[in-house]
Amino acid sequence: MIDRLEPFFVWMQDSAVSAYFLENTWSSPIVQCAHLLAIAVFAGSVLIVDIRLLGKGLTRLSVEQVARSAQPWLVWSFLALVVTGVPQMISLALKQYYSPFFWLKMELLLFGLLFTFTIRRKVTLADPARVGSWVPKAVALVSMAVWGSVAVWARLIGLFS
Repeated sequence: MIDRLEPFFVWMQDSAVSAYFLENTWSSPIVQCAHLLAIAVFAGSVLIVDIRLLGKGLTRLSVEQVARSAQPWLVWSFLALVVTGVPQMISLALKQYYSPFFWLKMELLLFGLLFTFTIRRKVTLADPARVGSWVPKAVALVSMAVWGSVAVWARLIGLFS
């Protein structure tokens, strides 16, 4: 499957968008700064809910209240990550394609999104008496591990690819 994607990555690398980002002095740093800001907001919106699932943090509010308040930040920061991440990926498409770290990051990203918007969401909206005390903690730990891993693998792309 991945082998079939190589022509698409070559096309991205040869595109005008890639050339613009590689040749323009300010485009890449500006997009990277916006991407880092979006990472901070995304991580904060994930962590504030996960910490509450662990029974800490904003304990005056229910898990559901914290999750509902963080949801718009989570969604909008993820959209910002996509909008700022795609041009960065396009500008170095072949480097990404040949990086095992990139593919692992993408797999974890997909898993993280599915986990966050299914299992984690169900637990945050559920009646605390129905889910017990260990389920929210397990969900929080898995969430932090998955999203932390996405960040680690993303960093490894830049360091070793």
